[in-house]
Amino acid sequence: MLIDTHAHIYLEQFEGDLDEVLDRAREAGVEAIVMPAIDIQSIHAALALSARHDDLYVMAAIHPSETQTATDAMFEEVVSLCAEEDVVAIGESGLDYYWDRTFDDRQHDFLRRHVQLALERDLPLVLHNREAGDDIVRIISEELARAARTEMRGIFHCFGGPSELGEKALAMGFHLGIGGTLTFKNAGVSATIAGVDLERIVLETDSPFLAPVPYRGKRNEPAYVALVAQRLAEDRGMSVEAVAAQTTKNAKGLFGIG
Repeated sequence: MLIDTHAHIYLEQFEGDLDEVLDRAREAGVEAIVMPAIDIQSIHAALALSARHDDLYVMAAIHPSETQTATDAMFEEVVSLCAEEDVVAIGESGLDYYWDRTFDDRQHDFLRRHVQLALERDLPLVLHNREAGDDIVRIISEELARAARTEMRGIFHCFGGPSELGEKALAMGFHLGIGGTLTFKNAGVSATIAGVDLERIVLETDSPFLAPVPYRGKRNEPAYVALVAQRLAEDRGMSVEAVAAQTTKNAKGLFGIG
């Protein structure tokens, strides 16, 4: 069995055939899907889906790209929604320096809030990182020190390196989320994670984005997490069943599910 630890299946790309998408995921051996938040609306959309499907779980957070216009009231609603039974993580939070650097301070502020919330609620923190790894590590390290902690639970989502960042993430207690980019010819993910213990890896799709080969460029969906497991098994000379069993165990332990 498999767990897709990161799939935005509440988005409009799935409005026409979500039931079929979920059926294909289950047929592919996916026993649970965790849905990361983008904004307040997405948390409510994910909660509505999880209320209908026992194998769907929810994260609560404000995506770094949304922090430019986020308010204190919005964050307080995130805090409130963490009390919902199906909310199993804080995410996705983090930093994104790719598109717009004009509100870095707001991104930093909200990342700190999310780190503090994850520590207070004893929930894993799922991190979005785009060209901001050093600042993410610095901010989390500072917040851990403030809380007299050295580690916390969480995932560096869509991890692609560098390997030094992976080492720092692992040292802080995080797992690495590996998805479709593992199958991309020139992405270098295989080499970057070659020395990472399988016990510290979880699998994801980031649906509807970043579909693995042979579906690259098309809509991604949770069933394709099986292709990520297959590629990871090939890289490590292991059976797909062994990779699936360990990464599923890892995800269940992180999220406290099933």
